[in-house]
Amino acid sequence: MRDVSTVLLPACLTPSDVHGRLVVVFDVLRATTSINTSLANGASEVRVFGSLDSARVAAAAFEGDKILAGEERCIAPRDFDLGNSPCEFTVPRVHGRTIFFSTTNGTRALVAARAAQGLFAGSIVNAAAVAEALWNWSYPITLLCAGTNGKIAPEDVMGAGYVISELAKFGVLKLDENSKAALNQTPKTDTDRHNALMQTDGARNLTAAGLDRDIASCAALNSINVFAACDTQNMILRIARL
Repeated sequence: MRDVSTVLLPACLTPSDVHGRLVVVFDVLRATTSINTSLANGASEVRVFGSLDSARVAAAAFEGDKILAGEERCIAPRDFDLGNSPCEFTVPRVHGRTIFFSTTNGTRALVAARAAQGLFAGSIVNAAAVAEALWNWSYPITLLCAGTNGKIAPEDVMGAGYVISELAKFGVLKLDENSKAALNQTPKTDTDRHNALMQTDGARNLTAAGLDRDIASCAALNSINVFAACDTQNMILRIARL
């Protein structure tokens, strides 16, 4: 039996949620989807930062082939190469490059969980790959939702729910109440899933910024068969293929 708990916001995270546990961070719209997409499309690694300035400084000091990416209020800062749209992280743009990445919610949630036994980036697009990877270790699991500006993000809870659904295919789970609720928030069809995402504040923010195409990319269940594992000492995510 595997112990699975879901934490709805980084502010709710306690040491017991992290130490000795595998932690999967969800920022479905859009950071963790973009991380997984960039690695699937050949980025050599994604270095995550808790602020735009720290990403800027690190990128400026790096002499290799690089991309500075991130967002503030959904939009890329003027001096950044890319924003936080998974549609931008194409093979021609990212292949072989190191990405320096900072976002409002997702990268900060990853940094907050860096004391975990193992740290991963989860999303709807790679729910099955994440679940299979988690099942290969014996540690208890924490699913951490990044939220939106300090508020619970239903899309992140949905992402956690899809990973729980995939985990249940491998064996018996011991779920806390948040995990049970997340499991019940997993629309079964592509249309229902897209419609559910469209009702979230995150999707409304993207639509207002003219980035509504990102929503469909983030809703594509199990479209990527990779997961991003984090070197927590350096906060570098790299691909791990199954």
